[in-house]
Amino acid sequence: MSKSKGAIEAEISKALTQWEKNYLGVGSASVKSDILRDMIIVQLHHILTPAEYSLCKDKDGMLSVKNNRNGLVESGIEQLKEIIMTITGQEVASFHTDISTHTGERLMVFKLAKNLETQFS
Repeated sequence: MSKSKGAIEAEISKALTQWEKNYLGVGSASVKSDILRDMIIVQLHHILTPAEYSLCKDKDGMLSVKNNRNGLVESGIEQLKEIIMTITGQEVASFHTDISTHTGERLMVFKLAKNLETQFS
């Protein structure tokens, strides 16, 4: 792989921002991706709408927002896996995500079939 680790991480962040805008109709304020061993960890900041923050004031609303947002992301998992495969050449073995209804931050973890970080040593 001829690109640097930082260049790949930036490319992933840019692609996921574009995916959010195209697929979900709204994007996060900022995205940071990190390659760590066989994982790509993505932090998406300020993804909730003002209405969603209002809903999150009680437990039922919070659970509703989490379930809806996670369901939307999970419904696009094949596209997300394809984005990671195209950029890294690595197959995604599993995908994990959660959202903080307090901070409006989403974490995505793409667990890869192989250790991607060794390609940059």
